[in-house]
Amino acid sequence: MIITFALVFLALLVLLFLVRLAKGRIFSSRRREDTHTRIQTIDIQAFRNLIDPAEAEFLRGHLSPSEFRTLQRERLRAAVSYISCAAANAAVLVQVGESARRSSDPAVAQAGDNLVSSAIRLRFYALRAISRLYLGIIFPASDISTAGLAESYERMTRTVFQLTRLQKVGRESLAS
Repeated sequence: MIITFALVFLALLVLLFLVRLAKGRIFSSRRREDTHTRIQTIDIQAFRNLIDPAEAEFLRGHLSPSEFRTLQRERLRAAVSYISCAAANAAVLVQVGESARRSSDPAVAQAGDNLVSSAIRLRFYALRAISRLYLGIIFPASDISTAGLAESYERMTRTVFQLTRLQKVGRESLAS
């Protein structure tokens, strides 16, 4: 009976940790730097190339099996780096979205809410994709699909642009 309670308690702690990690509260810097300096640029086309199954098939057909495994592991490590960067950007954008949620302008608050939802979804998807990629590093001959991550990141980027535009319009109307 005690073991059951301990396991349930441990599961709740892990769940709490994952939720806080997804919302970007753990490992975030204490000081409030400029958001633009904390956001890292990601080359989506390069990322898409790394995870493209057709590209992997091309390499598989033109390289020896050992060369393919070595190169595929390097490609998957690079993809993990891109996804980690996207997850870090999403953590910053969760904070931006939470700030926008508190706006008195309903359009800005709604855009902030959309941004928070997109960023949290991206962080969860990134955690799942990274675990898949690590499996791919261990077993480089397996097919790993993370294509949805690029679309999710692009959707989140569009939401950021929408929020920025709404906030700029709000500031301009206040100034006039």
